[in-house]
Amino acid sequence: MTILVFDSGIGGLSVLREARMLMHDHRFVYVGDDAGFPYGDWDGEALTRRMVGLFETLIEQYQPQLAIVACNTASTLIMPALRERFTLPFVGIVPAIKPAAERTASGLITVLATPGTIQRPYTQELVKQFASHRQVTMVGATRLARLAEEHMQGLPIDTELLRAEIAPCFVERDGRRTDIITLGCTHYPFLVNEMRKLAPWPVDWLDPAEAVARQARTVLAREALVPDTANPTHDIAIMTSGSPPSTIVRLLVGLGLQLQSQSFPSLAQGGSSAEQGKTPV
Repeated sequence: MTILVFDSGIGGLSVLREARMLMHDHRFVYVGDDAGFPYGDWDGEALTRRMVGLFETLIEQYQPQLAIVACNTASTLIMPALRERFTLPFVGIVPAIKPAAERTASGLITVLATPGTIQRPYTQELVKQFASHRQVTMVGATRLARLAEEHMQGLPIDTELLRAEIAPCFVERDGRRTDIITLGCTHYPFLVNEMRKLAPWPVDWLDPAEAVARQARTVLAREALVPDTANPTHDIAIMTSGSPPSTIVRLLVGLGLQLQSQSFPSLAQGGSSAEQGKTPV
């Protein structure tokens, strides 16, 4: 059985890692939309059209029985459109606001995400529903996802830029300090070790990747979807640009993924990123 894991770039590998551990007897197809990265710069309607078009090709080509949308920006926006258009089950990812609100000792928590995720009504509703009794700081980092992508490719980190990106997360109020930061982008867990070094005081960094993998496994059980052991195949990776940097190729191969090319007619029809609705930055 094939499970599709989709992200705006290579950040979703944090979810793929957990999913493979829990569902190792299934085949995985990882798709990174590096041609559209970063999603935080996109207009919502344009991003929805883009993703629906990509999934039309992916579902037809690979016939997955389950899809994991391992991108917070996309999950907080386009899940209803995907579920309306396609019949297969989808599992999304959202900031771990509920567990953060339950675990905090100081009552001060921070949601660190892309500006798009922070601004989505879905995220705001999560805060109202699960953390209205807490003091929640919302931080929309504009450059953190790209820093993570570069770090995963082995490029040096601009520590001052990283420090500036996470500085608003740390709040002191009435003798209390932020003690939990929930990561609202799948790219961010790959920077946690570096962020710990630059943090002004220790905090818990909540990564929702494991919870998403567990939810996917639950959906498989509920839908009675079982692996096809008769025709085992290798896990593969697809990057929508068609020509990812050699550093990304080495990363994917090192994770046991076979890089495979795939054409997307919807991208050829859509024109450039700016024409499709991506805001230049």
